[in-house]
Amino acid sequence: MAEPILSMRGVNKSFGPIDVLHDINLEVHAGQVLCLLGDNGAGKSTVIRILSGVHKPSSGEVLMDGKPVLFPNPRAASDHGIATVHQFGGTFPLMSIGRSFFVGREPTKWAGPFKVYDRKTANEIAVRSVREFGITRIDDGDRLVGGLSGGERQALAIARAVHFGARVLILDEPTAALGVKEAAHVLRIVLQAKRRGVAVIFITHQVTHALTVGDHFAVLIRGAKAADFRKGEKSREEITDLMAGGEAMAELEAEIESHVAIHSDRT
Repeated sequence: MAEPILSMRGVNKSFGPIDVLHDINLEVHAGQVLCLLGDNGAGKSTVIRILSGVHKPSSGEVLMDGKPVLFPNPRAASDHGIATVHQFGGTFPLMSIGRSFFVGREPTKWAGPFKVYDRKTANEIAVRSVREFGITRIDDGDRLVGGLSGGERQALAIARAVHFGARVLILDEPTAALGVKEAAHVLRIVLQAKRRGVAVIFITHQVTHALTVGDHFAVLIRGAKAADFRKGEKSREEITDLMAGGEAMAELEAEIESHVAIHSDRT
């Protein structure tokens, strides 16, 4: 198999005395979807923040194309071709579709001696890019982003990332707040990005959605990788049981601690 585009090797992360990630090893390849599964508090968000340049590992390393890299900030990760789309698309409700698509990278044209924002070009490119991902209802780049549905906002953010050359697309719970129809459309967009050769990291706690798009799966429980498997190697029920095992273990440990505390008080 070819070298992974992005990987983590032996990554640990601590915040003061609190250990959040423990010896995380992950890799994602071009044209594949890595599904990162886990319940709330499993460590998924910390993994995202390390890969997107928000946090630095306490130890271990991140590699791109097999070479160690260090992202001092999110801009550095973006410059390496890593784009992160958060749950609500990271778009700007009071901006137009065209302006939101190009925020920070606005096309310009000359108006006499001055360079001004080229609204026509921005709108044409934004609308075309989104429609290429199947969102045919969008046909006006002047329309406000706030008028779009949750699925359409996700499509806009993903189309933007792909347009600007993302090699790795990190999707943070992209279907969590969506209805069945909208979630299905977002999943189709993920598959389109995969077909274009983009490496996708799909973070979710919804097993059905993961199985729809995933090639490779990793389950995190309390900051450690509890399972790592390929498509077809585990059933939906087995994956659900794995994730539920993390909750059960946490509840069991809390019950034990409570019992010990009560017993200590009595003695």
